[in-house]
Amino acid sequence: MLLRNSILIVLTILFINPTWAQNKQIIDQVVAIVGKQVILQSDIENQALQLRAQGYYTTGDITCEVFEEMLYAKLLVNQAILDSVEVSEAEVKSEMERRLNYFINQIGSEEKLEEYYKKSIPEIKEEFTDVIREQLLSQRMQQQVTTDLKVTPQEVKAFYKSIPTDSLPIINTEFEMEQIIVNPKVLEVEILRIKDRLREFKERITNGESFATLAVLYSEDPGSAARGGELGFVSRGDLVPEFSAVAFNLKVGEISKIVKTDYGYHIIQLVEKKGERINCRHILMKPKISIDEKTKAKNRLDSVRTAILNKELTFKEACWKFSEDDNTRLNGGVMVNPATGNSRWEAGHLTPKIAFAIKDMKVGDISLPFEDQDENGQTVYKIVLLKSKSEPHPANLKDDYQRIQDMALNKKSGEFMEEWIKKKSKGTYIKIDEEYKNCKFQNEIWKNR
Repeated sequence: MLLRNSILIVLTILFINPTWAQNKQIIDQVVAIVGKQVILQSDIENQALQLRAQGYYTTGDITCEVFEEMLYAKLLVNQAILDSVEVSEAEVKSEMERRLNYFINQIGSEEKLEEYYKKSIPEIKEEFTDVIREQLLSQRMQQQVTTDLKVTPQEVKAFYKSIPTDSLPIINTEFEMEQIIVNPKVLEVEILRIKDRLREFKERITNGESFATLAVLYSEDPGSAARGGELGFVSRGDLVPEFSAVAFNLKVGEISKIVKTDYGYHIIQLVEKKGERINCRHILMKPKISIDEKTKAKNRLDSVRTAILNKELTFKEACWKFSEDDNTRLNGGVMVNPATGNSRWEAGHLTPKIAFAIKDMKVGDISLPFEDQDENGQTVYKIVLLKSKSEPHPANLKDDYQRIQDMALNKKSGEFMEEWIKKKSKGTYIKIDEEYKNCKFQNEIWKNR
């Protein structure tokens, strides 16, 4: 069986290692053609280096292993195009945001991610959009092929029994949580202060001061302030609608009116426009929340918590009635882990404030109200119910049936896909460069092509 359960996960989540791209130049060439899809030498080198950087070890030839995975993926993409399988721009954008958020959480901040890649966030998005689109297309094709596959309880048990005891996966401590969020009120006088400040900046720029200098000094967007507020070339879909609607209607050098978004208040200057892409600067200011309003939000949540503890209503009922978070209110406050897409969180995925809030809690406990930030960096207050907490343990059928069922289905799907690949490869033009024909492929279909 191919390495799809190990390498492909890395190929579909990691980005190209920037250090290699900056320090090493290769003569690029086409090394394989699969239908109308091509594989470049640089594609293979990039992924192989990334795997090494992630600590992947193999007794074989890592370059050949990566190459075989790419042949598999290109065959899927080629068939997807033939079968008119599609992924939308919205899906590509959503997946891009998910991966960026994952890496930002892992590395610590947007600034550190930009420093690592030596590119701005919009430039990173631009570079990897096509890569992600192709990966999603490959995944969609595989899902379509295996959509009707099921595993019976007997198959799950047989799969579990086939795993040697010393090879059972260890399940780390995982938490499931529900939350209720209240947004502290921003006073009108503070909004007026922010707007007056931005009008002052606009006037100073009009009178000859540098927009970039003022952005460095005063903008509260940590991702762009150090670059003079410059975002780099972006498309409409890269920007929130309110920002995009104004920015794309500016003339080069023109400064916008004040624009309100979920991030705060902005003024924007268009730097350059190329077709449907623009480069612009902005100054972001976020209204400050007064101590009194923070106290009111905290007290309100404290009252909600007391009502739940007194059994006047359930946590879910309180969430529906009082929570101001659109992402979780309608599902009873269930917190979905963006790194996995499910409700289970390992400690490393939690924000420091949530981790601190639940560290001494027992299952069923509700935290005291605490301050945190939402996905837009805005101050919120929340209470969290610890719904479940697992201890580290070897996987077992009683506690981890769903996980083992997924593993069994994955194995069955892999075996099914092997047969599908063999069938489809016979009717697909495949040409492999002489340099790679000596690879010890795990699947015979790639040989003599």
